[in-house]
Amino acid sequence: MSDHPRKSNFSIEPFKNPVILDPGYADKTWKMLEHGIRNILNNNYDGLSFEVLHRNAYNMALHRFGEKLYSGLVTTLTRHLQEVSASIEAARDDQFLEELNRRWLEHDKALTVIRDLLAPMDTTYVSESHKSPVLRLGLDLWRDNVIHSKEIQARLPDALLRIIQRERMGEVIIRDSVKNTKMLMTYLEPSLYEKDFEKPFLDDSAIFYAGESQVLIECCDCREYLKMVERRLREEKERASHYLADRTEPKVLSIVEEEMIAKHMRRLVHMDSGLVSMLLRDEYEDLGRMYSLLRRCTGGVSTIRDLMTSHLRETGKQLVTDAASSRNPVDLVQRLLDKKDKYDKIITGVFGDDKTFQTAVSTSFEYFINLNSRSPEFISLYVDDTLRKASEGDGGKDVEIVLHKAMTLFRYLQEKDVFEKYHKQNLANRLLSGRAVSDDAERSLIVKLRVECGHNYTSKLEEMLTDVKFSQDIMRGFYASQGVDEEAGEGPTLAAQVLTGAIWPSRPSTACKLPDEIHDVCEKFRAYYLGSHACRKLTWQTDLGTADVVATFGNGQKHELNVSTSQMCVLVLFNSADRLSCKDIQQATAMPLPDLKRCLWSLACVPDMNVLCKNPTNNVIAEDDVFCVNDNFTSNLFQVKIDTAAAEEESESEQQEIRQKVEEARKDQIDAAIIRVMKAQRVLNLNSLVTEVAKQLQPRVLPDPAVIKKRVESLIEREYLEDNKNQYQYIA
Repeated sequence: MSDHPRKSNFSIEPFKNPVILDPGYADKTWKMLEHGIRNILNNNYDGLSFEVLHRNAYNMALHRFGEKLYSGLVTTLTRHLQEVSASIEAARDDQFLEELNRRWLEHDKALTVIRDLLAPMDTTYVSESHKSPVLRLGLDLWRDNVIHSKEIQARLPDALLRIIQRERMGEVIIRDSVKNTKMLMTYLEPSLYEKDFEKPFLDDSAIFYAGESQVLIECCDCREYLKMVERRLREEKERASHYLADRTEPKVLSIVEEEMIAKHMRRLVHMDSGLVSMLLRDEYEDLGRMYSLLRRCTGGVSTIRDLMTSHLRETGKQLVTDAASSRNPVDLVQRLLDKKDKYDKIITGVFGDDKTFQTAVSTSFEYFINLNSRSPEFISLYVDDTLRKASEGDGGKDVEIVLHKAMTLFRYLQEKDVFEKYHKQNLANRLLSGRAVSDDAERSLIVKLRVECGHNYTSKLEEMLTDVKFSQDIMRGFYASQGVDEEAGEGPTLAAQVLTGAIWPSRPSTACKLPDEIHDVCEKFRAYYLGSHACRKLTWQTDLGTADVVATFGNGQKHELNVSTSQMCVLVLFNSADRLSCKDIQQATAMPLPDLKRCLWSLACVPDMNVLCKNPTNNVIAEDDVFCVNDNFTSNLFQVKIDTAAAEEESESEQQEIRQKVEEARKDQIDAAIIRVMKAQRVLNLNSLVTEVAKQLQPRVLPDPAVIKKRVESLIEREYLEDNKNQYQYIA
């Protein structure tokens, strides 16, 4: 048996005596509740006892009068909202939205109170009967009796659109009216906002901005128009954030973009005050505004890019093909670099570093730079001028930065082999005249060229620098063998450069008889050098040399004249003669007459540099002219550099000669490329062969396909290739 006491089961039974209600209880109670609800709806709370009203609502729900309570509420709300609808319909246009919002706020507040009052009905009858709760019921009845009223439904969109139109025209409005109306429509029925307001609003916006854009495009310049578009977009975005639905913002902004930008962008960009004017005036802020606005529309960026490219190509073409610009190649290249810097700045700072713009600028520069066949020469002269000025102590330019920029233009050249010829010649002149800024700077440039074009392109340039360094070692050895201090020795001092003939640019040598004292030193050096390099041959090229001559003039003033070797030979003659004719000088120096005339012209006819006097005094050198030392020569500088005048005819012939040499070398390069391709492929058609050869030669030159075809025909004639019905085969 268990020790635990037995548990007894019991239950509470319902009260057996039912409560008997007055037959008129429900009607009496509802009339009391109805009176209270109507007062609440009319915002009249005087004399109301919410405790009594709540108890009555509770008792009706408890005694199963929920249906009567619910239907009575519907009737009361409907009758009240019909009165509200009539009141709103009677409001004037300027008071319509305010009246609608005022009555809605009163209704919303009353619904909250009524919901709390009838909460017992919500938890019993409404839940069991699957009816709409009190709050939802009140909203639905507002929608059906007020918002869906024919007159209100017709007036509401127009009222909203009118007030928005007034704001667009600059009038200050009460935004809360629009905001509350929008929230009301969205709150009651999401589709109501889209159907009754959003679509008419967007249609009205399209009409408004189409008209405004047409007026503005006729009376404003491009800058003013773009500022107005920017302002309108900002206003619509702000307007949408204040009182429109989130989904409406992109739609209305799209309309502004379409009507104010897309439909007029070509006209805007091509206006006299448009893109070209902004580029010419460096109006970067306006360019940025144009780019940011037009990029919103399909084709906007390409419209800007196409006109910019066209303008850049046209101005670049005018610059490189202008005869006046070509007479000053250094200035021409500097202007090209300035133009490149300008467009790089625009692309980086204005066009968002857009790669398509970078490509457009690069292709444009490549286009117009190669319109001038002398562009490789001009760029080489610019590089030469930069390095020469740096060697003279011009601190206005950072050499490395300038060379980096010059290499940008170099990349656009299609005839890099022509640049190589001129650069090689200029490098030779710098090295031989001592004008190289530094070995590091020269080698840095060579490294840049090697990166672009490969080792074969720069191998001879590097060997030229090696020759100069080797020559310095040779000269130290020479003076050591003579037992003479190179710097403190008496008499003429020689600084010879021993150059490898196959590496350095070949050029015709100008004959010149050296003074005896110089000739003796040269012969000693020849003997020294050939003593250790017996199988080599030395050929003196006096036209490449320079000399420092100390001259004493009639007033006792001394100057150190930096002159060419030819000029030195002329000046030394006046140590033993007071007056010499042009014929006498030619006999003594054995110089060709044209070269001698240029030499004498630079010594006697250049203002402030005329160390010689000429009779007769004119700017033309004749064989019978007589020269003497200018005893009255003065200069503020102790060291005076005297340049030799260049012969224009000779310069043109040199250009033709360089071009011919390049063309001949190019034939060999094309032949070699064809052979390499055919050895690898064995059989190719003409188009494929031309493509492959052009790809191999691209680092040095971009040859004409017709030239490649001629070289193929030449190789066929020489039996390197065989033509088998347009299929070329390599003959092993």
